[in-house]
Amino acid sequence: MDQELKLPFYAKTSIFLIGLMALVAILYIAQSIIIPLVFAIIFAIVLHPVVNFFVRLRINRIISIVLALLLATIALAALVALLFTQASRFTESWPILVDKFTDILNQTISSAAVYLDIDPTKIHEWITKSVSELLNFSTASIGQTIVTVGNGVMIMFLLPLYIFLILYYQPLILEFIRRLFCKDDQSQVKEIVTETKTTIQRYLSGLIIEAFIVAGMDIAVLFTLGVDYAILLGVIGAILNVIPYIGGLVAVALPMLVALATNSSVWSPVYVLIGYYIIQLIDNNYIVPYIVASKVKINALFSIIVVFVGNAIWGIPGMFLSIPLLAIVKLIFDRIDSLKPWGLLLGDTMPPFIKIKPFRLRRLKPKPE
Repeated sequence: MDQELKLPFYAKTSIFLIGLMALVAILYIAQSIIIPLVFAIIFAIVLHPVVNFFVRLRINRIISIVLALLLATIALAALVALLFTQASRFTESWPILVDKFTDILNQTISSAAVYLDIDPTKIHEWITKSVSELLNFSTASIGQTIVTVGNGVMIMFLLPLYIFLILYYQPLILEFIRRLFCKDDQSQVKEIVTETKTTIQRYLSGLIIEAFIVAGMDIAVLFTLGVDYAILLGVIGAILNVIPYIGGLVAVALPMLVALATNSSVWSPVYVLIGYYIIQLIDNNYIVPYIVASKVKINALFSIIVVFVGNAIWGIPGMFLSIPLLAIVKLIFDRIDSLKPWGLLLGDTMPPFIKIKPFRLRRLKPKPE
């Protein structure tokens, strides 16, 4: 009779930590291979309903995949061209923005130094040094950025091939996942895979729709307030909105700085902050629950932790991939009984608080002699 091997708690913990460290090491070492594959899998999941739509129109499957890739490439190329045009304008006027912002800081520091009776010489020296570093950023660092973008463009050429092959071999991949388990569990595995795939498609499609809506609202607010580079800042804000909490802070800080440097009104950054705060309220209370789906909402603690972990392992791509990947992991956890506690831990559903009665010491009565 087979006996189940039971390990002590410290042995299970040690095995788990060793496995986790090995996984992190593999993700870090093989990031140049894994990152394009992860992006390709995400895009393939999003494009799968489009491919099915063309297949239902009795179009050949290979041609359907090519058409879906072509539509996605055209949309992505239009977005990149728009961002590149706006970014080139922003780069040309970067030194002017630095000068204006420096003048504002000088005036503010001089007024504060007079009021607080502080020698502003050291502060002005620090500002001069910072300005030179910012100007150097606009020349040397931009060159390094172009090299990095060039490497990213080379990877982008591999993405369509990966996406095509993943979509083409999708039935084979799903059948492989089913056959990994015994026959008694195959029906349950099939159900879990189907539900998870459908929910992931809705979630990722909802993220894309949310990004377009938030970008439109950001651009409308910045145009209304007369802030320069409204399109660029609005699109960047929508992209950063994928990163919870941290991305929102950066997304509102950029237009506030541009508004402070380009507009004569001191209240312009405050109006930008108010406008972005209203957009965040709309996003959190209406767009996310009804479009992105509240079933895969991650709590604030693990959202921040996974963003920093993604940045430590994969850099900037890891920050953007961390939340969708964690949402996918939570979806899988929620559909497997043994892993449901982990899905509960990642989610934002608060259980009822358990009231603990205060412990009272009882007096011991002396025993009768």
